[in-house]
Amino acid sequence: MTRIDVQDLRKEYGSTRAVDRLTFAVEPGRVTGFLGPNGAGKSTTMRILLGLDRPTSGTALIGGRRYADLVEPLREVGALLDAQAAHGSRTARAHLKALAASNRIPVRRVDEVLEEAGLTAVAGHRIKTFSLGMRQRLGIAAALLGDPSVVVLDEPSNGLDPEGIIWTRELMRSLAREGRTVLVSSHLMNETASFADHLIVLGRGRLLADTAMRDFIDSRIRPRVRLRTTEGGRLRALLLGKGFDPVPREDGLWEVEGARVEDIGPIAARDGIPILELAQEEATLEQAYLDLTAGEAEFASASTPLNQEA
Repeated sequence: MTRIDVQDLRKEYGSTRAVDRLTFAVEPGRVTGFLGPNGAGKSTTMRILLGLDRPTSGTALIGGRRYADLVEPLREVGALLDAQAAHGSRTARAHLKALAASNRIPVRRVDEVLEEAGLTAVAGHRIKTFSLGMRQRLGIAAALLGDPSVVVLDEPSNGLDPEGIIWTRELMRSLAREGRTVLVSSHLMNETASFADHLIVLGRGRLLADTAMRDFIDSRIRPRVRLRTTEGGRLRALLLGKGFDPVPREDGLWEVEGARVEDIGPIAARDGIPILELAQEEATLEQAYLDLTAGEAEFASASTPLNQEA
């Protein structure tokens, strides 16, 4: 299996250090989400990985080799960094045929990936007539053209309609199930949470997290349950004795920070306290991400609303 290895990677532009001693690995068989605020170094890292920029020091290797050393790169690595990069005067089919010819890829793959991307009906249309979502689909088709073992996608859902987003999500999962290495950069937290198994998070060019999705969320945000009961006072006293601190809400519900359903249910049942509602309030990737990166954003909006004086 082919994996991505980034080792002690640094990239400086004059006095600006875009990537700072970055080390991580992207393993086959899972979708790895690549996250970070604007200016965190994600795009620079991906450009170095794909041979579009040179590192100041360190390495970014694919299967132990630099991208520049791959003889037929599209057969090993499929990438989408810029959906606008395709020549607008070419048709979708001509664009893919040119890529196939330069990498000795059978021409039959062109029609296969056009069909997979849902572009068969517009294969003969010029790319300049395409919407952003259609260009995005074409970029993904190009990434799949060589049936690569490594797929690198930057904001693949950008410009797609709901059906396209679902298709992209299922595609990434399918590629991972086949044992491929999938690295996906995105700013859409809810969407990333729907497909990623593992997360790599950057901030100001440094590695902030390299962990499984669920572990990342659980390490940043405490669990919490909400419940409804007809005997709030008695339940509160009971839970206080167990180390929990229930807090009443205005809507008649209670919240218990640091607790799970399996903690609260048995306690209430043993004392015969009726529970009308009991549910886990799951933390989100967005909450955990914002908690981690709060001080790492190069560009951040002021907390004061624009229509108020500072």
